[in-house]
Amino acid sequence: MDKSTMTKGRIVAMLAIWFVILAVAVVSYQYWWSPKQDEIAEQEAEQQEQEAIDKTSSQSRYTHEINFRADAFSGYAGYRSNTFKQECAKYGIRVNVEDDMANYANRLNALATGKCQMAVFTVDALVKASSQLGEIPAVAVGIVDVTMGADALVAAGAKFPNLDSLNDPDLKIVCTPDSPSETLARAIMAYFSLDQLGTHSFEFVDGPQAVYEAYKKSSPTDNKVFILWEPYVSQITENPEYHSLIDSSKFKDIIVDILVVSRDYLLKNESVVENVTKSYYGTIFQHRNDMESLVAEDAKQLGEPLTPEQVERLVQTIWWKNTQENFGHYGFTTGHSLQHMEEMCTNVIDVLLKTNAIPQDPTDGRPNLLYYDGVMRKLFDTSWHPGFGQEDVRQEKALTALSDAEWTQLKPVGTLSVPRLVFSRGTSRMSELSNATLDGLVGTLETWPQYYLIVRGNTSAQGDVDANRKLAADRSKTAVEYLVSKGVNRNRIHSDTSKPNGSTTVAFILGEVPY
Repeated sequence: MDKSTMTKGRIVAMLAIWFVILAVAVVSYQYWWSPKQDEIAEQEAEQQEQEAIDKTSSQSRYTHEINFRADAFSGYAGYRSNTFKQECAKYGIRVNVEDDMANYANRLNALATGKCQMAVFTVDALVKASSQLGEIPAVAVGIVDVTMGADALVAAGAKFPNLDSLNDPDLKIVCTPDSPSETLARAIMAYFSLDQLGTHSFEFVDGPQAVYEAYKKSSPTDNKVFILWEPYVSQITENPEYHSLIDSSKFKDIIVDILVVSRDYLLKNESVVENVTKSYYGTIFQHRNDMESLVAEDAKQLGEPLTPEQVERLVQTIWWKNTQENFGHYGFTTGHSLQHMEEMCTNVIDVLLKTNAIPQDPTDGRPNLLYYDGVMRKLFDTSWHPGFGQEDVRQEKALTALSDAEWTQLKPVGTLSVPRLVFSRGTSRMSELSNATLDGLVGTLETWPQYYLIVRGNTSAQGDVDANRKLAADRSKTAVEYLVSKGVNRNRIHSDTSKPNGSTTVAFILGEVPY
């Protein structure tokens, strides 16, 4: 190859290289440099615009934002109210309330993962959801309300005159799963002699409306009972063939709504949680004399307006707890009949365990893991209350003394599930084991404070009938005296004997004055 040809080749190669460099430069400019410059210019323009907005705008009144989960229960009307939002805003807190359709498992998971910071639960729902999750990522900081008749078991009166008549393996209990209705059913199963019932007895449907529809399709002769809440309870009992066998006004602190917060958020923002708590109890205080208006407006906003009669019934059957009552439940005050949070949680866990609603206690015997008293303690120690002395600790209605004739006219409600008492042969002397059994019964009676107790000595049909009757009477009286010595009000307890029925046991029957 001659020299000129080599020179031409080098020139061509150099031109090719420069062409490639030029092409890369053009491409880089077109696809990187120019867009980058445009991006920088755009960012500068946005920054200038934002600076202009910042200089000509006010600061937000909100310094914290809370995502709050609840459902459409009327007891939560306070959390959905404008009053609550305004009270929170005074502390610079924006609250976004989301209706999750009472999916408690998702609600607890949202607290665990930070999707929400606060929520409302029933105590039983918090226990069950924590058991399913395998941890307790959220804790109660206050009591919202207890139901005082809003939930009820409704049945055909002729077929089901009392709770004892439910003890049938073929009975179906129609109710909403993972709800206060299911909890009411489980409380009845745990405390009363209904050994034929179990998980097979439940017929779960989706919500109280579905329970009501199941009632409408049924006959009074069907082997079905229905558990639901207001206003559906009142709608069913308008039918004279149906009656409320038992409702949540008859037992104590089983269906309890609580204010719950993520543990992580509580650790990092306890002062915010405290201010949300103040805002809520301040809201309830402001509306204490017009809860009907609050509930009616809430139902209207939810698209499910209520009649004035339904609103009145709802307000009568929900006990919204104030700060003074919370102080009592958390153990800061005495001189009242309010149950401590720890006993409340213990009783609920016991009901769920006895009825196999949970495989094991998620607290491992430490119910105090379910609640935190620091927020209420701060309010108590600083003498904070929204009513400036106008809040009272409301007392439950005490049972009055009955005449002998009135005792015979009591309407039986159901026979309590109590282990058999053991007496020395042929005597009314109880064993130590029987004393322990009656000690446990004292706690049961505290849970069912609105019922009288008949202690019935059953009489053997063998041998001397009169002697058997006297022995049965003596044994029932011994049980009564022991219970009274342990603090049971004598006004609510009475002993009697049965006709000879072949049994020598002592039965414990709850009763109520006929309406």
